[in-house]
Amino acid sequence: MSKEMPLKEALPQLGAPDPELKNSPIVDHSEYDDRDGLSDVELEAGACYFNGEAFAIGDSVRSGSDVLECAPRGVWVRKGVKRDVA
Repeated sequence: MSKEMPLKEALPQLGAPDPELKNSPIVDHSEYDDRDGLSDVELEAGACYFNGEAFAIGDSVRSGSDVLECAPRGVWVRKGVKRDVA
């Protein structure tokens, strides 16, 4: 029996993208069409990359305070902002 991860599970904090490593494009949610992806970008990847590390479609991570979700075609979509609680 599989267990779902709790919603309060901490997302991996990856820091800033390193331009020397492989990174997938990051776009705002308003720029991404859930059905067609990005119409002006010709990408076709089964994973998203951040600082050379591959992440599966559907994975979420943090880059600073931004929450990013790996969307189909290998694009990071900015889903919002998460602030650390003091």
